Amino acid sequence: VQLQASGGGLVQAGGSLRLSCAASGTIFSVLGWYRQAPGKQRDMVAGISSDGTTNYADNVKGRFTISRDNTKNTVYLQMDSLKPEDTAVYYCKGVYWHWDYWGQGTLVTVSS
Repeated sequence: VQLQASGGGLVQAGGSLRLSCAASGTIFSVLGWYRQAPGKQRDMVAGISSDGTTNYADNVKGRFTISRDNTKNTVYLQMDSLKPEDTAVYYCKGVYWHWDYWGQGTLVTVSS
């Protein structure tokens, strides 16, 4: 079972980035994105279930959109109107039964 995240980078405030996370080895019931800024805990950003139900952290609602392509077993995070406070390492997570699987992080840096 593996989750491979990509798409991070450096962007100016107000810009956009799209993160991708390709899953392999199993079909996850829930896929999600978390982030961890330096010196802070890892927080949930967005999640999506296999039926397409989504949920978002309050501080990204209206700016971020999570989606998944079940044919490719991939989850995406479209991030618009980025702010410097969105700077963090972003991790994807897959839930299979009661097990959590994490991908490696991808760094997103938003400059002011």
